[in-house]
Amino acid sequence: MPKKSPTLDKLPPQDDDGLYHVVVETPKGSPHKLVYDEKLGTFKLGAIMPEGSTFPFDFGFIPSTMGDDGDPLDVLLLMDHPLAPGTVVPTRLIGVITGEQTEDDDEIEQNDRLIGVSPESPLYKKTKTLSDLPEELITQLEKFFVNYNEQRGKKFTPKGSHGWKTAESLFRKGHKKFARNQR
Repeated sequence: MPKKSPTLDKLPPQDDDGLYHVVVETPKGSPHKLVYDEKLGTFKLGAIMPEGSTFPFDFGFIPSTMGDDGDPLDVLLLMDHPLAPGTVVPTRLIGVITGEQTEDDDEIEQNDRLIGVSPESPLYKKTKTLSDLPEELITQLEKFFVNYNEQRGKKFTPKGSHGWKTAESLFRKGHKKFARNQR
């Protein structure tokens, strides 16, 4: 009997070179928030943004991880051009925008946004940490997450931006949490 392939959410989180696997859910420039549905094994529409609003970069997740919200760790992937949903991109984490998200029931949970780059990207391949990016870009990304959540009836409060060491620490924590929940 052939061995069953893992679903996208259960792929190994890193490749042999230590780069992180990021699964693209929502392409750069899309007004449609797509989410991977592990039960269906495919992507489905999660939300439609208002006219004129789009994702500034590809948005996805690191498989075999779990954040404080119970979902895989979110990654905003800085790339030159959008990729199709389901594309797995070897990624270098460069930092994180930490934040708290208030849900409809007023419950507050940590919901950080890891930031990564592809070593294949001509524009971002030399970017090693968030401090390599213009400060205005970080501010714009924070505002995007605030506005995106506001449009969905939630509140996102940025708590700061940190470099790759913090991002990698959050990855290790999320990977351990995922492993504990698979038992």
